[in-house]
Amino acid sequence: MSDKNTTYKVNQKIVYPSQGVGTIQEIKEKKFKDQMILYYVIYLDVSDMTVMIPVEKSDELGIRAIVSKEEALNAIEMIGQEFEPITSDWKLRYQMNLELLKKGSINDIASIVRCLYHRSKVKELPILERKLYDSAKKLLEDEISYSLEKTSKEVEAMIHAKLEPLGLLHAKQQSSINKDFLDSDDDEDFLDADDNPEDDDEEDDDDMMDDDDE
Repeated sequence: MSDKNTTYKVNQKIVYPSQGVGTIQEIKEKKFKDQMILYYVIYLDVSDMTVMIPVEKSDELGIRAIVSKEEALNAIEMIGQEFEPITSDWKLRYQMNLELLKKGSINDIASIVRCLYHRSKVKELPILERKLYDSAKKLLEDEISYSLEKTSKEVEAMIHAKLEPLGLLHAKQQSSINKDFLDSDDDEDFLDADDNPEDDDEEDDDDMMDDDDE
């Protein structure tokens, strides 16, 4: 089947949101409910799986081309930028990031990675969020790798270099908060310790009075 009337061409690399980078192996017609439907046959590299997507629904499903080198570099830069922390409610945070994953733009994916990396430095991520973080990071690394024509290891190092300074900053801030909290606890313990001798003295006085009465 000719691909001259389709957005994407045979052998072109594309991104399928939540699924990763794929290659269009074929564009073919197939009968479905008495109608001939045109499909993209896409091989997904990460899952080693082939899927068929109706051409007319590709936009609705978020199928898109690999980003340009400039867009890939901008996404990496975005990871290292400061941002407004989101909700501490992990279930709400998970749903918000899951929606971004489904949208599938490279900036959405980068935002998930940045957000959950930062959160992991404050508190260990729940299992579902950890899986979401790993998936988003893998999707980001794969697309940038194809865009910049670099190995996954090289891209992973580039992303980590942007994440780590930000992570260290938030970790230090959290450490300071925790230290203040611990110092506050120590003060309370000190006050409690002061209170106890007075209680003991009162008990001793009571015992002495009892002895005198006898």
